[in-house]
Amino acid sequence: MFDIGFSELLLVGVIGLLVLGPERLPGAVRTASLWIGRIRRQFHEIKTEVEREIGADEIRAQLRNEAIMDELRQSREALESSARDIRAGVEASPQARTDAVPAPEAGGATGTKAVP
Repeated sequence: MFDIGFSELLLVGVIGLLVLGPERLPGAVRTASLWIGRIRRQFHEIKTEVEREIGADEIRAQLRNEAIMDELRQSREALESSARDIRAGVEASPQARTDAVPAPEAGGATGTKAVP
C-alpha cells in the first residue's frame, strides 16, 4: 500500500525518539500500531462488503439473463409449434382443394360459353 523503505522507518524512529523521548516512545508506537490495525481492519471490511455487493450484482444479472433466455426459449418453441401447424395446414390444403373442385362436364369446355 505505502512504499516506505527501511531508511524512512529509521528516520521516523529517530525523530520520534528525539521528540517523545525514550520513556514515551514505546507507548506511542503501540498506540500507532493499534490505530493502523484498526484502519486496516476497516479497509478489509469495506473491501469485503464491496466484493459481496459486486458478487450479488453479478448473480442478479445472471438470474436476469437466465430469465430472458427462458422467455426466448419459450417464444422459440411457440414459433416452431406455429410453423409446424402452418406447414400441416398447407400440406393438407391441396388435398382439400382437389376434393372440393367439381369435375368438368363431359363434352363441354371449361370456362367457355355456348354460342346461340
